[in-house]
Amino acid sequence: MELRHLRYFTAVAAHGSFNRAAQVLHLTQPALSRQVRDLEDEIGVPLLERGTNAVTLTPVGEAFYEEAVAVLAHAEKAVQRARGEGRGEVLRVGYMAAVVPGLMVPAMERFQAARPRVRIELVDLLPAEMKKAARERQIDIAMLPAPDAKSIEGYRWQELRKITTTLVMAAGHPLARLKKIPPARLRGVPLIGFGRKSSPGYVTTMREHLRPFGVTPQFVALIDDGLPSFFMAVEFNRAAAVLADTVEASLPRGLTMRPFAPVLAIASILVGQPSDRANHNADVFVEILRTQVRAGGARHSMTRRPMRSPQRAK
Repeated sequence: MELRHLRYFTAVAAHGSFNRAAQVLHLTQPALSRQVRDLEDEIGVPLLERGTNAVTLTPVGEAFYEEAVAVLAHAEKAVQRARGEGRGEVLRVGYMAAVVPGLMVPAMERFQAARPRVRIELVDLLPAEMKKAARERQIDIAMLPAPDAKSIEGYRWQELRKITTTLVMAAGHPLARLKKIPPARLRGVPLIGFGRKSSPGYVTTMREHLRPFGVTPQFVALIDDGLPSFFMAVEFNRAAAVLADTVEASLPRGLTMRPFAPVLAIASILVGQPSDRANHNADVFVEILRTQVRAGGARHSMTRRPMRSPQRAK
């Protein structure tokens, strides 16, 4: 058994497909299938259930997958030490400030205490930018809403936290008088949304969420930029916007938000890592993030404060 067998197996398991894994690994599908079959023959048990449209792990395969990922992580760490790269390691984290308020700074502090030799590079990205950065191997960790995350190939994802949607509008907007917004009240209300370049799935997702309430969203502007421009468009157009509840910490003076009743949507924020390469530093950082969320750390800093423009990636 060689490390390449483990890499091939974990890639197939993460992608759920020999074809997609072969593309990521730059192998032909028959060659990849043969290598994984050799691994199964050597172990003596099947690791994968091969279906017509998908590949899933057998119970034994699930246990073996966890061990294989750990072995690859240890091997990567050993290589880095042998090359003397320990002091020059960089962990590149792509995130959306609006969906993880109050989470990144304490996570960085805990990570630096645990791994002081590793430098963290935080990059605030829109979904479309995140997809490009992930495809071009510019980041080691990505944090995105589930619909956007699932469109990034070659990553393995796990849930970080859940968010609910709220209505953001000027304090003088007619709907701001309500404590809770019935989704049906959005019928005919001018809305601001994200464009396809910044968040490809936003418009489609909003239409799906509002359809059960008999509402077709009336978008008067679609913004392909960050939150400062988005909030400016909401105020300028005297419109409203359906956004995650986590934007509360970023709202400028003059804007307010109200929850929906009944709840319009509950979404998942996922954290992902490239499935074809092990990165022990990324594993540690992700576990710190998940531990903080479980402890409620993502909410502790969600107090109102003046909005600052986030640092954009160049």
